[in-house]
Amino acid sequence: MPDYTITHIIYDLDGLLLDTEFIHAQVNQAIASQYGKVFDTSIQSKVIGRMAADSARIIIDLLELPLTVQDYVTQKNALIYDQYSLARPMAGAMELTHHFHQHGIPQAIASSSTQRPFQAKITHHHEWLKLFECVVLSDDPKSPQGKPEPDCFLIAAERLGAAPEQCLVFEDSIAGVTAAKRAGMSVVAVPATYVDRALLQEADEILTSLNHFQPERWHLPSKI
Repeated sequence: MPDYTITHIIYDLDGLLLDTEFIHAQVNQAIASQYGKVFDTSIQSKVIGRMAADSARIIIDLLELPLTVQDYVTQKNALIYDQYSLARPMAGAMELTHHFHQHGIPQAIASSSTQRPFQAKITHHHEWLKLFECVVLSDDPKSPQGKPEPDCFLIAAERLGAAPEQCLVFEDSIAGVTAAKRAGMSVVAVPATYVDRALLQEADEILTSLNHFQPERWHLPSKI
């Protein structure tokens, strides 16, 4: 744990606060199957946390699909938007964010989503979103580079009025953990079961669920 005081919290969205990764996986597999390919968890672990175009490029290259990045994104968008409203909170996410809100700890979201999918994902969660001081998305004018670059986290910290070393990031992806560390922040990784934990060694702590986070270890208000 760091010697300095954590005063602000920043969260990823997909797979960390909201359970959307199963939706992405189903749609990516639907596209891959059209070309006799299989989108499996080894590929999924490489694309989670990244911007749509970056994810598409990785999938196209790994599966050798006869598509341009724009072709892939267009196909995916045609399938996925009707499903985004199915996204539900990840285990422990609402409880933890409400806990910090009740103790007056400022919170933000820094996501690789753009505005349109973000709005679709939060269809049923507008009240929950009121707990967060700000949301930084990948199409934010100040956030030109997606994860694993640190831009979104640095912008979130700036808008929270915090120094990077005062921020604790919660992430589920390899790219997100790298981005948070490049931003000079502490990071707790909460990866999916199929993500190789050896690739998350940069993280300051690795958990299987937000339910297992112990705030007092970070000198934050205890949940008890």
